[in-house]
Amino acid sequence: MTPPGRIYLDNAATTFPKPEPVYAAVDSYNRTNGAAVGRGAYRSSVAVTGVVDRCRKRLADLLGAAGPDRFVFTFNCTDSLNLALYGLAEPGDHIITSAMDHNSVLRPLSELRRKLGIETTIVEADATGLVDPAAIRRSLRPNTKLICLVHASNVSGTIQPIADAGEIAHDSGALLLVDAAQTAGHIPINLRDLPVDLLAGPGHKGLLGPLGTGFLYLRPGIEERLVSFRQGGTGTRSETDVQPQSLPDKYESGNHNAPGLVGLEASLSWLLERGVASIHEQTAALTSRLGAGFAEIPGVRLFGPPANVPRVGVVSMAIAGMEPHDVGAILDQTFGIEVRAGLHCAPRAHRSIGSFELPGTVRFSVGPFTTVAEIDAAIDAVRQIAATA
Repeated sequence: MTPPGRIYLDNAATTFPKPEPVYAAVDSYNRTNGAAVGRGAYRSSVAVTGVVDRCRKRLADLLGAAGPDRFVFTFNCTDSLNLALYGLAEPGDHIITSAMDHNSVLRPLSELRRKLGIETTIVEADATGLVDPAAIRRSLRPNTKLICLVHASNVSGTIQPIADAGEIAHDSGALLLVDAAQTAGHIPINLRDLPVDLLAGPGHKGLLGPLGTGFLYLRPGIEERLVSFRQGGTGTRSETDVQPQSLPDKYESGNHNAPGLVGLEASLSWLLERGVASIHEQTAALTSRLGAGFAEIPGVRLFGPPANVPRVGVVSMAIAGMEPHDVGAILDQTFGIEVRAGLHCAPRAHRSIGSFELPGTVRFSVGPFTTVAEIDAAIDAVRQIAATA
């Protein structure tokens, strides 16, 4: 439960609170195990290695993947996206992304343009934050290697047409990389039914695990094309100074974040029992209630999809005559409501939806432990602030 006097509505940054089994698992590992993953044949090391293996299996079950060996553990979604982009890009390649994508994609691509001379196209979105698949298709070139598209915007909550993007990519011989930072654990994903080649996600957001955890899913065969840019100890093939090519060792050099992955295994177990579809239904109702409440307040401007269009649990708004950071500060200091204000590391997204010059928006984001009472308290707080603007 969230501590009394604190209303946490920044779940798009990281979910809080976590399920109780997560806290128990991390504490138990730290107090009673403490061994490294895959680095010993003694009981405590074997035990924690087994938990991490089970974590991989639960992730595959939750996301409908071909098998657990298709998941590489990283330290966050940004780490996963960098692994994919730097591991695939070569001089002369063309990569397509969108204006709704996060700086965790835009900044690596900027660096790859500078270092390797790759070409990039950033497809614009409409005022609701939606990217038109036809615009992606028009951006294709003979040297297009990759389409990288965010699954849902961290600014507007807009869900992007990744199935269409995957078909476009595959028709042209390109790959599709999906940034699932705002969807993994929040909405049902079945990788068996989606034309996705690589899927990057964090463990600490919708998957409800600890910070410092993430993953990159690789469709079978992608490991033959994805270069490992980090080499080191894996606990296997120690007789050679060449990085192993088997999964997941090819991409998992150095010690794992064992406490984080132990916690992630516990959260994935909780999610599988609870059901992502059930969580999505709950958070969708809360998101709709929040947006409808804000829409009735004079001076409040909402951004993102219309009320009847599916979205993830993100509502971005602004109050006329007030800067978003000022609104966020008042919400925190006066009402105990924690939100994220500003540009959210996605400046092009704000240009698309018309909020860049404000600058940015006040973003409210719900999670599985958000209550109706907290939503109503947020609406009432915004109503009081708007009345003084």
